[in-house]
Amino acid sequence: MRFPFLAATLCVLVFTLPAAKAIARIGAAEVREGPRGGPCFTISPREEREGTPDFHSVTVSDGQHLLWKMTMPPERTFPLSFSMCVPYGGQVASLPRTQAAALEAGRIYYLRIDARPGKTRGTAQAYEARFCLAKQRDGSAVVHQIWDGERPGKRLFGCLPPGE
Repeated sequence: MRFPFLAATLCVLVFTLPAAKAIARIGAAEVREGPRGGPCFTISPREEREGTPDFHSVTVSDGQHLLWKMTMPPERTFPLSFSMCVPYGGQVASLPRTQAAALEAGRIYYLRIDARPGKTRGTAQAYEARFCLAKQRDGSAVVHQIWDGERPGKRLFGCLPPGE
């Protein structure tokens, strides 16, 4: 009676191991205030220590709709390091991109940076983060990254000013 169970368990393990290896790692992206205001996107310093990925594309959505995307042509790429930051709505005329939709303060946005398979082992195939433009008391908004493990709370991850 034990052998059929053992054989079935081994079959499951043998057939699922290759699939487990095929799952690509998702790394941590970082969102910060760009040099001309507004959000810009890169990989986290911890991810850079694993190796600099070759940039493929960057996508921003509100979870339901694509708000902006920029893609490198197949023949071009560059290594994305923490010191570099791709601005939202990037204005590189030679790169395929969509028109950037206006971002609103107090809403949650989702970032995904896709990388080409790297030469360095350990680099992720994609990097993700959440962010918002956090409303300030004076009516302005600042770029605010929402870190993993943060709970929404009444200030919506810190995206809303106190009292709203």
